[in-house]
Amino acid sequence: MKISEFFAESLAGNAGLLKMTLADFTDAELLVRPCEGANHVAWQFGHLIVAEASMVEAAAAGKGGKVPEKYRSIFSKENASSNDLSLFPTKSDLLATFDTVRAASIEWAKGLKEEDLDKPGPEKMRSFIPTIGALARILLEHTALHIGQFQVTRRKLGKPHTM
Repeated sequence: MKISEFFAESLAGNAGLLKMTLADFTDAELLVRPCEGANHVAWQFGHLIVAEASMVEAAAAGKGGKVPEKYRSIFSKENASSNDLSLFPTKSDLLATFDTVRAASIEWAKGLKEEDLDKPGPEKMRSFIPTIGALARILLEHTALHIGQFQVTRRKLGKPHTM
């Protein structure tokens, strides 16, 4: 298996886990906070989408998935504390945007070559993405981190385990 195939297949599989985790959430349940001070699923999911598109775009101009411009303000840190359902996109809109962004990330990953992995990461993100290989890994880790947080909200809501 080529490294590009590994990352592309991992990104696809990790997207499937995310969708399975959120499959039975309602729009209102996306605003449930698992505990005091935690961000709700709607904000976390939007943040994940915007961050992924931004990271890939910073590494490979024109390759990051497109997100609606309003997402950048909706999913800013200033709105993380909002519980206003009307502020956030619906679950179906978030999933559709995630699919667009993840498809672009998978296409980017398919084009990676072994020698690309040691190339420097995006200059403005180099403190946490030192190389292109680190970026491919971080996309997976960032999604997995949020899936874990979504699982805690599932427990709070009394939903069955999905994994």
